[in-house]
Amino acid sequence: MSKTRKRMLHFLIAVILIGSGVAGMNALIAGKQKVKKRKPLVPVPAVRTLRVGVGPKRVLVTAEGTVRPLRESSLVSQVGGKVVNMSPALVNGGEFRHGETLLRIEPVDYELAVTLAEAKVKDAESALEMVEEESASAEEEWYLRRGGKGVKKSKPPPLVVKKPQLEAARARLNAAQAELRKAVLNLQRTELKAPFDGRVSRKNVDLGQYVMPGQFLASLYSIEAAEIVLPMDDEDLLWFHVPGFTPGSKPGSMATIRARIAGRECLWRGRVVRAEGKLDERTRMVNVVVRVDRPYIKKPPLAAGLFVTVVIEGRELPMAAALPRSALHQGNTVWIVDGEGLLRFRKVKVARLQGGSALIQSGLENGERVAITALSAVTDGMKVRAIDLEEGEL
Repeated sequence: MSKTRKRMLHFLIAVILIGSGVAGMNALIAGKQKVKKRKPLVPVPAVRTLRVGVGPKRVLVTAEGTVRPLRESSLVSQVGGKVVNMSPALVNGGEFRHGETLLRIEPVDYELAVTLAEAKVKDAESALEMVEEESASAEEEWYLRRGGKGVKKSKPPPLVVKKPQLEAARARLNAAQAELRKAVLNLQRTELKAPFDGRVSRKNVDLGQYVMPGQFLASLYSIEAAEIVLPMDDEDLLWFHVPGFTPGSKPGSMATIRARIAGRECLWRGRVVRAEGKLDERTRMVNVVVRVDRPYIKKPPLAAGLFVTVVIEGRELPMAAALPRSALHQGNTVWIVDGEGLLRFRKVKVARLQGGSALIQSGLENGERVAITALSAVTDGMKVRAIDLEEGEL
């Protein structure tokens, strides 16, 4: 075969292949279905909702403070001498009862002083009796010399009946009796007794030590009651009663004291009893005092120095609702999900923010659904998908 024929054959094959490709492409294009234009679906955001429960709700005011004893005093000696006896309770942390002898000073010198004072009293009584007898005898003799008491109504002169001597004898007796009382009192003071039920916070004396009058021996505090001083903002006092500070004559509001001690959470009940004398000039806060009776009867006790949290039970709002703080927007707006699944903005009256919750005084109806999910973009009336939660699921 010549070269010309070969070239013609190759050209013919190429034309056939190209034609077949074009025909196949046209067939594919002709059989393709047209794509219909559709509007893109807008996603509906899901929000968690909480059913509102409207009813009586009590305002709770929370504050923190340090426990301190109701009374503290120093054990001080009023007489001098050597310590001869000490109670086992007279140690740091020791517990004692009212009237219990905590410490005894050697009493021998004071017993002798009582004996001497008693002798002086006897001597003064004897001297007074002698002077009284002499006075009576002198008076009788004076009347006999004048014919008897009925003759004249005049009285004998004071010097005749030894009136100055009588007064001096009575004065000496009074002085001797005073010395005896003082000696007895000093003897009694050799025994130092507990002034109340309490504990020892610090001991500064030991057996055999010589103590001087006025010397500090120990620091004591009572256990009949404990107090917690709570710095309060002026706005907090609106919600609970402080006797002598807020209007009303009822007892102060009840309180629950919480603390972690000995590895566990403990609770005590107390009551607001007063406010301290003046406002703090630096913070402008009011110091409210909560008292707990018999704090050491429970173990572990509400010990002095313990840092505690106090929840005061304030006024009760008759128709209020409690919501998480995350449900509030712009301070006083909540998002309501209506029956059609639309989000609605609503302003409410917030009574108080307490902890992680908000107490709503008005603006909500019982059973309404409040959205508690934060959305980045939100409009009034937008469509949402509500997911109802129970209170325990928060």
